[in-house]
Amino acid sequence: MGQHTILPFIHLNEMKKRNLILCTAVFAGQGLFAQQTQQDSLEIQQLDEVVVSDSRFALKRENSGKTVIKITAEELERNQGRTVGELINTKSGIEITGSRGRDGSVFGVFARGGRGRQALVIIDGVRVSDPASFSQEYDIRLLSTANIESIEIIKGAASTLYGTNAATAVILITTKKESSDKITGNFQSTIGTNQNQDDQNYNLGSFANGASISGTLEKFSYGVDFSNRYSSGLSAAVTPQNEEDVFSHFATNIKLGYQFSENFELSVYGNQTKFNTEFDAALAEAPNRAKVSQERVGLSTSIVYGKGSVHLNAAYTDYLNESVSTFGESTSDGKNLVLDVYNKYVIADKWHTILGVNYLKDEAVFTNEADFTILDPYANVVYVSDFGFNLNTGARLNTHSEYGNQFVYNVNPSYSISTENGYIKLLGSYATSYITPNLIQLFGDFGANPDLEPEENRTLEGGVEYYISNKLRLSSLYFNRNEKNTIGFDQNFTSINVADEIDASGVEVEASWNPSNVFSLDANYTFTERKGDNAIRIPKHKVNLALGYQVCETTNLSLTYAYTGQRVDTDFTTFSDVSLEAFSLVGLYVEHQLIPQKLKIFLNGTNLLNEDFVEVIGFTTRGRNISAGFNLNL
Repeated sequence: MGQHTILPFIHLNEMKKRNLILCTAVFAGQGLFAQQTQQDSLEIQQLDEVVVSDSRFALKRENSGKTVIKITAEELERNQGRTVGELINTKSGIEITGSRGRDGSVFGVFARGGRGRQALVIIDGVRVSDPASFSQEYDIRLLSTANIESIEIIKGAASTLYGTNAATAVILITTKKESSDKITGNFQSTIGTNQNQDDQNYNLGSFANGASISGTLEKFSYGVDFSNRYSSGLSAAVTPQNEEDVFSHFATNIKLGYQFSENFELSVYGNQTKFNTEFDAALAEAPNRAKVSQERVGLSTSIVYGKGSVHLNAAYTDYLNESVSTFGESTSDGKNLVLDVYNKYVIADKWHTILGVNYLKDEAVFTNEADFTILDPYANVVYVSDFGFNLNTGARLNTHSEYGNQFVYNVNPSYSISTENGYIKLLGSYATSYITPNLIQLFGDFGANPDLEPEENRTLEGGVEYYISNKLRLSSLYFNRNEKNTIGFDQNFTSINVADEIDASGVEVEASWNPSNVFSLDANYTFTERKGDNAIRIPKHKVNLALGYQVCETTNLSLTYAYTGQRVDTDFTTFSDVSLEAFSLVGLYVEHQLIPQKLKIFLNGTNLLNEDFVEVIGFTTRGRNISAGFNLNL
């Protein structure tokens, strides 16, 4: 997919500095700096906020035993042009390594001192994971913010509800719902620079677009959307030649639904996502290229009866990865089928119960075809009392076609003390989880070991949350996590269960303060310590800060600050570990509503101080960059 496939204005790529200055001036002259009023946004986020992810019931946050992170539709709109990885990276307890570098460079999702395979991504109720990949983690570069309604993040062990890989975090993504009107449309576009710290030429090199149409015709609903992203101008690796490596991304989604009756609805959907990225080899320029495609079809249905409901989420996904590098050509093809059926029932408005079964089949093609199946029955109960005590508990029996059974469970009590305008909540959790060996580790062409056992995780949490209605939320939480049977390698590079255990512990502090309808402050701090290995790319200290200010009824601005502390990375030219220096990044986002509820325009500046830093040894990071764009609703 070359440059000629992008929307027409992509030919602006060769424009020089004066073009961007002119573009910015035009936006500024019209009162750029936009967003819907902060007052409405704050009310939506704060008033009667509910969380779903830790119980699958829409419960008040006060009754949840977790400090669940929720990225709302309003926050997504305020960050147009940023990737999913960049957004998640601003939250406590999570490090998305590579999200500050060249678009298309993601080196791992590290949550609570864990590795990428220990964090699970779920889209519209269905787990997503490429069975042919070595790491087994989902490639978040496949995600587009243009069709996402919200993101909820549970940190800690959550295998009871979500199964394998849900050891350090679960990232639940809900795509946009169909409009209740007969037809509505949304169009958004972003253009900007894409430059490193040394070459501040301000040429346009980053483009993102999205278009969607949806509606409801009596009992029938429909939705179609398309998005693309393109970037050039940066080299993947830091080299003397510094030749640019291009990244492009395309995604198309279609969803159809029918409301058969008040209590029975069915929706089917299809998705195709592709991205191409160029990359360098061994920290040297090379014409390497990777193509990744994902095709998914699925259905979702629910039947409501009395105080209960039956739900089915199912999807079949095909992943294809093609790579051309200095080591030759390689192709991997993976497929998986996921079925999740569960019954929700509420007893006496206090007991929220779930009884379900999850089926997973992974397939991949190596020298020979390989597959395994997982069949997991599970149960979960949430008790919400009249006197502040709440309990979330459950269990799952993992039944694997290769290694047998694995039992996991969770106990998550909390107690809320009501105050005049809010509550104080004490919470704790003890949960176990597991990570299934992937197909490459079990049956791959190199170093496979069919006798591998699953990795086991145990997480202990304790914390407190203080909330004053619409004004203030403070939370602090301590976690301690233990890993056993971690899958590694022996001296012959054969996959084994490592005898040594790994321990990770830390503290997460979050604050959200809204002293008035025109000002907001959101901050978080994470301390993480991992023992048992070299803990590469995991910062011990991390801080994020966002100040929001409503200049007038139609104009908002947001000033952000991010601090990433010292961490260790491996220098593969010497095969030694190197300590990386801490760095700080400052950003400014300004948004203006030209036509109420219809048209918004924005200007975004990142790394405004042009900080020179290293995120991954030998790879490029972005310097000061500016982007601008619009969001139109029809």
